[in-house]
Parts: sequence; C-alpha cells; structure tokens
Amino acid sequence: MDFYAKLERIWHTQDSLVCVGLDPDYDRLPEQLKHQPQPYFEFCRAIVDATAPYTCAFKPQAAHFAAVGREAELAALIGYIKTQYPDHIALLDAKRGDIGSTAEYYAQEAYVRYGADAVTVNPYLGKDSILPYQGYTDRGIVVLCRTSNPASNWLQARTEDAQPVFQQVAATVAEWNDSGQFMLVAGATYPEELGVIRQLVGRMPLLVPGIGAQGGDLAAVLKHGLDDQQTGLLISSSRNIIYAGSDDTFAQAAGEAAKTLQGEINTLRNKNK
Repeated sequence: MDFYAKLERIWHTQDSLVCVGLDPDYDRLPEQLKHQPQPYFEFCRAIVDATAPYTCAFKPQAAHFAAVGREAELAALIGYIKTQYPDHIALLDAKRGDIGSTAEYYAQEAYVRYGADAVTVNPYLGKDSILPYQGYTDRGIVVLCRTSNPASNWLQARTEDAQPVFQQVAATVAEWNDSGQFMLVAGATYPEELGVIRQLVGRMPLLVPGIGAQGGDLAAVLKHGLDDQQTGLLISSSRNIIYAGSDDTFAQAAGEAAKTLQGEINTLRNKNK
C-alpha cells in the first residue's frame, strides 16, 4: 500500500484527523516510570494505547530521544506502533536536511532503522536533499513549508518576486510530487496562509502543528485547510495530550484529551459540509 492510500484509509476508518506528538521529557514523566529501564518507551507506549482509538497518527520527536541516548527506545516505540496499530501513521519528526550520502543515511535512519511511515525534512538545500527519500516509494516525505513559530517569518514570509518563500516551497513540492509521497508542514498559527497552501497543492496532505499550547485556531485551520473530501490534514497536538495528566491516570487523561480533540474537529468538519 502506498503512503497516500494508507492515509486515506486511516482517516476514514478512524474518523479522525488527530496526530499525537510524542515528545517525552524526563522531568515531566510520572514518578512511577522514572526508574523503569525504558521510561520513555513505557510512557509513550501507554499514551499510544490510550489515544489510538481517537487518532490517525503518532509523531515521535527524534531529538527528545536522541538527546538523552534513548534512540533504542524510539525504535522500540515505532516498532510497537507498527505492530499493534499497523493502520496508524508513524511519522518521525526529525527535520532532516542534507545532500549526497548524508541524505541517503538520514533516509535509511528514518525508514529502515526506525521503520517510520514518514519523516519531516527541510527543503533548504533543494531537490538534491529530497531525492534519497523518494527511493522509499511507499513512505511519506513531510516538507517544512510554513512552520508555526513566529521567528520563521524572516525567511518563510519573505517576499521574492511578489511571492512569499512558503508559497514557492508549496508550489515546487507540488511539482515534485509525481510519486504521491509528499506532505507539507503548515502551521495552525497562520490559517489564512494555510489556505493559500491548500489552493496551491490541491489535495496534498498537510501536517498542521500549533494547535493547543501554541494557540492555533482549530476552526480556522479546518476552514482553510480541509480538502474537498473533508480530510487532507494531520492535526498535531503534543503537550496538551501527553501531559493532560501527571499521576497514575496520565494515560487515561491523554486518551480523554485526544477524544475531546477528535470530537471538536469532527463537529467543525460536519459544519463545513
């Protein structure tokens, strides 16, 4: 099954556009997990189990694991998702960007070592930095386009020849997308610009961070970002879900938070029909 087909299936079978970001922080783990041999894995596994009924994707953040030498737990986590929830998308948030053999190794890291369905990449070095990922024809390539952080304006919103850089990225990636592997990152904090991206790329899927802790407007995201099938989005929430609770009921709290977000999204989607 190709990447787009897997996305389409999980959107419809789960009736969900929710993507849970898995960003473990040791200081915020429940006390009962801190002394486990694999605390990051155990924390994220419990979150995955609790939220899976209400979600379509999981997005582990590579740096949260690698910075503290827990890459083996990241690999185990993605393996767990692929085994227990094989229809869900396992999206590695790594934001890789390089050329030549380095890019080939980054692609191998994401798709072979970790077994991810998709990985985030930076387009700054051009198509040479993207080609190695396209060799894995059943996997997704999620290109940074209009990120949710305000400091990104210096480049992404810069106007060259009357067209902001993020629009140039969106249009160029759409041209690259013969293989049907590409997604774009389009932040919830710029919903009208998200709408411009949607117009430029048609039904290309978009990963939308910035809901929750960053203050993105969910209604505006859906108004501007949904495709003509009322899908086309992975709406990512991390801290508001995984840290919804902090005691023995942390997983249950995460499940409730994911369920609430799914319900809010679907209510708004129904209004848009």
